[in-house]
Amino acid sequence: MIIFRLKVFSSLATALLGVSLAAGACAQNFQFDATWPQLPLPNQWEFEGITGLVVAPDDVIWVLQRPSDYDEDPIFGGPNVRTNYASLDPPSAMCCLKPEAVLAFSQDGELLHHWNLANGLSGHLILADSEGHIWVGTDTVHKYTKEGELVASMERLGTEIPQAGDVPADTPLVVGRVEGGTFDEAARELYLTDNYLHGRVLVFDMDTLKFKRGWGAYGKPLSEISVTDHPAYTPGNHDAPDFRGHVTIALSADGVVYVADRNSNRIQVFTPAGEFQREFVVAPETLGRGSTGGMAFSPLPDQAHMYVPDIMNNVVWVVDRASGKTLGHFGFFGKNGGGFHWLHMVATDSFGNVYTGEVDEGKRVQRFVALP
Repeated sequence: MIIFRLKVFSSLATALLGVSLAAGACAQNFQFDATWPQLPLPNQWEFEGITGLVVAPDDVIWVLQRPSDYDEDPIFGGPNVRTNYASLDPPSAMCCLKPEAVLAFSQDGELLHHWNLANGLSGHLILADSEGHIWVGTDTVHKYTKEGELVASMERLGTEIPQAGDVPADTPLVVGRVEGGTFDEAARELYLTDNYLHGRVLVFDMDTLKFKRGWGAYGKPLSEISVTDHPAYTPGNHDAPDFRGHVTIALSADGVVYVADRNSNRIQVFTPAGEFQREFVVAPETLGRGSTGGMAFSPLPDQAHMYVPDIMNNVVWVVDRASGKTLGHFGFFGKNGGGFHWLHMVATDSFGNVYTGEVDEGKRVQRFVALP
């Protein structure tokens, strides 16, 4: 049994050393749940890189993975020949065969649904609405039934991914690839982040899939987003005038929009209209791919805490939503249960449990049960 007691740190430097300071700002502890999901997966499958993770309103956990990782290493390139033994002719071992892209698990870890994407492209977003539809972001957004039947697809600009400046920054369509997204079902709006020009926030009507509005970093109009790159992040240099990359988005129950710019270690806060409110940084000394890989909230009614997956330090940061202050973290860098290798995704259920997904050689989902 592994129980994570939240560690509180004065800086990233002490966090990397694992030096715990006096806690008290957040008393929530988590226990790694080795029973979830139920393993092994059926059909001689293994998990591939986890590129989407969401808990539906009925607390079913939906997982989007990258089946192409079975064939080729997505990070460093080259064929992946370490786990395809069951697909050889003749098979050289029992495992493994290429899995399907979408998997859904019950709270008990049972596999409930599984299917592939209609267009065969790799995705980087999965959402579940209150009507039971599953939305997947690839080079656009596709709406499915729970059983994987395609219902609708959003228009995008062409089939090719353009170079910076080839297409106007205020183009009211997905231009690059979908990076993140969330719903405001009361307003019937779908928020997306498109990775063209390192990140644009786009808002669409959930029913018509038509564009409504959008913005860039600090709420700037889409037309003012630069087509030139900004210098790479350095500590203290988090305030680039545009997003730097791997931009995801979340909407709290009280209507606050949060946009995480992983390559700048920052989270910006907006109104639903795109008016900039403030920003805060997480693990500011982190370099490389950055620290703010996404966001999930603690349970209602107040959603007091925000959970932020960090692909570099391989921990989940716990952030006070009201102040933006980092309270601590849980997890550790490692491939054992409860550890992380290239932590990529995070989600929460109505019970306060935290779910995580990893890429590269991590390739798994895990659950951390919230303790009383």
